[in-house]
Amino acid sequence: MKKDITAYFALVFGLLLVSIGLYLIKTIIEPQGIMRALPYVCVGLGCGILGHGIGNIISNRVLKNHPDIDKQIKIEKLDERNIAIGNHAKAKAYDMMIFIFGALILTFSLMGVDMVAILLLVFAYLFIVGYGIYYRYKFDKEL
Repeated sequence: MKKDITAYFALVFGLLLVSIGLYLIKTIIEPQGIMRALPYVCVGLGCGILGHGIGNIISNRVLKNHPDIDKQIKIEKLDERNIAIGNHAKAKAYDMMIFIFGALILTFSLMGVDMVAILLLVFAYLFIVGYGIYYRYKFDKEL
């Protein structure tokens, strides 16, 4: 039941965001500052949330009539092998991301991109690396 309520909430919230974004796009003639991007961000987020809500509603309705398929999906989600494969894929993506972020920061700094953008990338990069180090230390202590 909670899944249904959350899905319907996502549907309504997504529809509301899309409506607000489209309204702002149509009514503001000469947008200045943040209002140049805000309507499009609202439309983008609204479409994503709306699609997610609709997908969950459809999925819940279909699985309600087929409990055997629902049970099989739950088993596959909780299967240790699938969890290990997912974690391994995340670890590979993290390893690649470290090098890509570093190359991107170096490229942007050589291109002369605004310092604020470079600093945001550097802070995000350092946050991700620090997060990885924290959990590495935490898991080493546990295991």
